[in-house]
Amino acid sequence: MTDAARFVVHARWVIPVEPAGRVLHHHAVVVEDGRIVAVLPDAAAREQFADWPQVERPYHALIPGLVNAHTHAAMTLLRGLADDLPLMPWLQQHIWPAEQRFVGREFVRDGTALAIAEMLRAGITCFADMYFFGEDTAEAAAAAGMRAVVGLIAIDFPTAYATDADDYLRRGLALRDAWRGHPLIRTAFAPHAPYTVSDAPLKHIAVLAEELDLPVHIHLHETAHEVTESESRHGVRPLERLAGLGLLTPHLVGVHATQLLPGEIASLAAAGASIVHCPESNMKLASGTCPLPALLAAGVNVAIGSDGAASNNDLDVLGELKTAGLLAKLATGDAAVAPAPLLLRMATLGGAKAFGLDDDIGSLVPGKAADLVAVDLSAPHCQPVHDPISQLIYAAGRDAVSDVWVAGRQLLKDRQLATLDLDTILARAADWGARIAAADHSDA
Repeated sequence: MTDAARFVVHARWVIPVEPAGRVLHHHAVVVEDGRIVAVLPDAAAREQFADWPQVERPYHALIPGLVNAHTHAAMTLLRGLADDLPLMPWLQQHIWPAEQRFVGREFVRDGTALAIAEMLRAGITCFADMYFFGEDTAEAAAAAGMRAVVGLIAIDFPTAYATDADDYLRRGLALRDAWRGHPLIRTAFAPHAPYTVSDAPLKHIAVLAEELDLPVHIHLHETAHEVTESESRHGVRPLERLAGLGLLTPHLVGVHATQLLPGEIASLAAAGASIVHCPESNMKLASGTCPLPALLAAGVNVAIGSDGAASNNDLDVLGELKTAGLLAKLATGDAAVAPAPLLLRMATLGGAKAFGLDDDIGSLVPGKAADLVAVDLSAPHCQPVHDPISQLIYAAGRDAVSDVWVAGRQLLKDRQLATLDLDTILARAADWGARIAAADHSDA
């Protein structure tokens, strides 16, 4: 286990992400006190750092930790509940009733622990979450040694977490203060969606985001119904409404974005806003297709997200990248669109940039945090390796992830979790599953 303050990881391929598309053959990443101090050829690393612990990964690609830029982590406990339904019946008849009945601190702790176990085994080292009881999400992530951007949730209606928009913001700001300065935990405002948050709290969030320099993580243009409802209620489309409230800024992180007009894409680019693409959730709920090629062509920063396991049904960023690439090719009729290096950037530097973390994570550059993932490309389905970046996206899959480090601490070694009690997590998940299923069936 490489919990030492200094060590060297040798890999067949090192893929730094910066500059784009570069592949370093037979290289090593040198780590000291949780940060990358050098990326250099094997022979030079062995000579210069001969007395440091050496980690050998001779059949592996070493990449930056993946960033899952949109999750509802605790909703792993609702995985598979009421599948194959449209968004609003799924939410209104199944998900929201289950949340009203079960969501509390224990639910969030257990569901988030399950999500973290799944994500670490998939090479995800940072996740941006939007859910209730963010205090418990932060505690679960910090205890596991994982990086997280915890959402300061805001919504108009009461839940077990808060009574109204002002109460959500009060609790959110207290959460932000409690975790301020933590090396692994950041926060972002997380108003749920334009259709669930009214003008006054959105205006307040816009002011606070500027004052505190925090991202604003929000579902945006997720469905055609959302857009037509906004036009009916407010006289404008959701993005135009957010712009009028002061939210169309570099802090904006809009999620889904399946219903965008060319002018709206141009506005996002001009504002320096980011979009989180969640292709598999969008497809499963038949919400629409995010115009990825047009966003990229306009210069919009695009990240990748899994969404919650209740609507996906997994937290697998490598899988999302493959789907995103294939969907973009199909939608445009252009097989050259969204090449593999660009997709990998979305899941690393793109996610980091969306949440203001790109100075610290997202690429293998000296000075950045040592968030590293080793992916084993020795299996038959990955051979031969003509292009390791393409193999990562189109062939390897999350099961090929063998090792994960966050800030130099090894959280996964030879596919075994180092900081989590997986047996206990699975037992708790099974108990929750039985209780939730029984309640859902009784309501049917």
